[in-house]
Amino acid sequence: MSTQLRLTDSNLPDYLRKLGFCGPDESVAVEKAGDGNINWVRRARVAGDDRSWVVKQARPALERFPEYEVTTERIVFEARYYARTRPWDREGICPQILHFDEGERVLILEDLGEAERLDARLTKAGDASAVAAALGRFLAAVHEASREPELAAEFGNDAMRRLHGDHIFSLPYQEGAFPLDPEVARRAARLQTPEFRQLAAAAYERYLEPRGALVHGDVQAGNVLLPPTGPKLLDAEIAHVGDPAFDVGTLVAHLLLPALARGEPGQGLASVRAVWEAYAGGNGQTLRFEEVARYAGFELLRRTLGAARLSAVEAADAALRVLDAGERWTREPPADPDGLARA
Repeated sequence: MSTQLRLTDSNLPDYLRKLGFCGPDESVAVEKAGDGNINWVRRARVAGDDRSWVVKQARPALERFPEYEVTTERIVFEARYYARTRPWDREGICPQILHFDEGERVLILEDLGEAERLDARLTKAGDASAVAAALGRFLAAVHEASREPELAAEFGNDAMRRLHGDHIFSLPYQEGAFPLDPEVARRAARLQTPEFRQLAAAAYERYLEPRGALVHGDVQAGNVLLPPTGPKLLDAEIAHVGDPAFDVGTLVAHLLLPALARGEPGQGLASVRAVWEAYAGGNGQTLRFEEVARYAGFELLRRTLGAARLSAVEAADAALRVLDAGERWTREPPADPDGLARA
C-alpha cells in the first residue's frame, strides 16, 4: 500500500464528496461512532436530510491501544468476511457494505443509528433470548457453509488472530502484566501458575488451528447492535479460519458475564440455551458444549484480568465472582448450558 491518506474529521466530508456520497455544496457533520478500539470510526451525516454513513479506517496503530501496531490488512479481512457471509446471512445479521477503498483501508457501512448495544441490554438484565437465537442461527449457517479448505488462504489474518489470542490465552496469566485491584490480584495468582498456563496454552494451540470454518473472531456483546430490524454483528477485523467453538464460546461468555458479576448466574441462562439450541439445530458440524464452555471461561478471565476489562467487573466482588466462574469453566467445562450456573 502506498502512503495512506489519513482521514480526519476535517477531510472526511471531502473524501465522501469525491466518492459521490454527497454533493459539493452539501454540509456534512462528523461525529464519533462506537468505541473505536481498533480502527478510526466516524459517523458522517448530511445536514438537512436523513443520509448518514459509518466510516472506518484501519491505521498501523490500534486506536485505543496505540502501543500495538498491526497490519492495516485487518480491514480487508473484515470487508471480506461481510462479503463472504452474505449468501448465508438469511436474517441480515451483518451490516451492509456501501463502499470499500482497499488502497486507503477505508470501509463505509450502513449507519444503524443510535441502536442499543447488546451489552447495554444485558447490563439492565433485559431479555436477549431472541437476539441470542438469531446470532446462533447465523453462526451455524456460516460455520456449516464455510468448510472449503481454500478459505484459509483467503483469510490469512494471522497478525490480528495472534494479537487477540495473546490477550486471551497468555497475557492475563503473566504476573504484573496488567494493573489489578489488590484483592483481584491475589485471586489471579491461582491462575498465574505453570499448570494453568499449560491449560491456557493448549486452548491457544487449538484456537490457532485452521479447523476449516470461517469464524468472526470477536462475537462479543459490544459488537452487537439491536436496531428494530434485528441484531447486527459488527467489527469482523479478527475474522479467520479456525475453531467454530470459539465464536460460540465468546458469545456465551458475554451473554452471562453481567449476570455473573451481579451474583445472579441463572439470569442469562435462557439466552445461552437459545443460542446453543439455535446453533445445534442449524449446523451439521458436531460441537460438544464442553468445547464452547472452555472458550467462554477464557473469555471471562481475560475480560476481568486483561487489557479489555469490562465495566461490569470494576468492583472487586463482581470481578471475583466472574473469575470463579471463568476458572471453573476452563478447568472443568460443563456438558450443557445449565451447568454454567452450577457452583
